[in-house]
Amino acid sequence: MTTVTTLPSSRPLTRADLEQTPDDGHRYELIDGTLLVSPAPSVRHQQVVGALYLVLSAACPDELVVMLAPLAVALADDTEVRPDLLVAPRAQFTERDLPGPPLLAVEVLSPSTRRIDLLLKRDRLQAAGVPSYWLVDPDEPSLSVLELVGGLYREAAVVASGQSWTARAPFPVTITPDRLLR
Repeated sequence: MTTVTTLPSSRPLTRADLEQTPDDGHRYELIDGTLLVSPAPSVRHQQVVGALYLVLSAACPDELVVMLAPLAVALADDTEVRPDLLVAPRAQFTERDLPGPPLLAVEVLSPSTRRIDLLLKRDRLQAAGVPSYWLVDPDEPSLSVLELVGGLYREAAVVASGQSWTARAPFPVTITPDRLLR
């Protein structure tokens, strides 16, 4: 049986409207009242997310939590994103979501979401004050690290194939993009 969901078309959407979206394997996000729908990720994408989750979790201090998508991050009433990975203080989570910006948001780039991650999400995470935003490109492989400085994202590191990089925030951890593809 197919469930038909009708969302309002005469106004910007809200987080409450997202509760009407189906559980169909797609990722539903909301940026400034506009619904974004992404297909289920590829196996390669999920391998990178899983490998990075293991690296981050192994280094994560007890007061912080590393979470996998599709956990909702409420940035405003009209904006809810679901980064591939995020890090936030344990005490800030509710049973349903993270009601505010994480310390770190991570996106693994995919053909279907690349422009959204590089432009729309970057802009919205920056405006919400997310201190660190990492973009992993599994095709290169590489890691781009953006850090919030004076309210704007600045490129703190670009880690190419064959290189490693050690983060200072939100906690010390060394990332080697090549190792995320094993």
